Amino acid sequence: MPVLHLTKHHGLGNDFLVLLDLDARTPVDAALARALCDRHRGVGADGVMRVTVGGDGADVSMTLRNADGGEAEVSGNGLRCLGQAVVDAGVAPGPELTVATAAGVRRLVVQPGELPATAWVSVDMGKAEIGPDQPQDFPDRKARTVDMGNPHLVLVGPDPATVDVGSIGRQIEATFPDGVNVEFVAVGPGADTLTMRVWERGVGETQACGTGACAAAAAANAWGLVGERVTVLQPGGPAEVELRADGVVLSGPTQRIARIEVDVP
Repeated sequence: MPVLHLTKHHGLGNDFLVLLDLDARTPVDAALARALCDRHRGVGADGVMRVTVGGDGADVSMTLRNADGGEAEVSGNGLRCLGQAVVDAGVAPGPELTVATAAGVRRLVVQPGELPATAWVSVDMGKAEIGPDQPQDFPDRKARTVDMGNPHLVLVGPDPATVDVGSIGRQIEATFPDGVNVEFVAVGPGADTLTMRVWERGVGETQACGTGACAAAAAANAWGLVGERVTVLQPGGPAEVELRADGVVLSGPTQRIARIEVDVP
């Protein structure tokens, strides 16, 4: 029976399994991803990332499957977790690291955290492609799409704690042919601060979303609600987003949770 060797990491509660497959012998198909990510009959995670040798001049390449087995273009917190895993394993020395994704090459900086098995990881997520402002029925509500290499719909409105994210997020995702990540956002409580909950395509509500935090900050900045350095408060903790002329930088902590051996039938 073959055995998979994985590590599990989380970035603000957004958890991922990382498979280092530098000899490209262990493809991860939809069924395997669903089995690994199952929180009752598997290991449990929001997604599983397979790391192979670099392409497009990058140090390593990444493929990502969400918990439902579907492929995703990119993940901000996933990339941050991957960066910790790659540097921990000595695949690349760090602190700088480049990763080829389906959305293009992303550049990371991986620094040791204050506690064992932790890191502080920043990733250049590329430019945010902001869609037009979509008129709303109420003046305190706003909506627009944002492309971070994966699709997002940012909704500004009431306190996200009062929103039925599971029901509304599922309904909105179903209206997009390829699905969409939905951010429920309120401005504040402080200056240049957003409060957010997120429905992730192919996963459901998660504790945090890196590309979602970037999308929310970019949309809110376009509306004039925040500046260029934004703290995005999520159930799993705060993410730091910097909006630059050449792209959006996401920063935050990661933690290695476990090293895992999984029997694959």
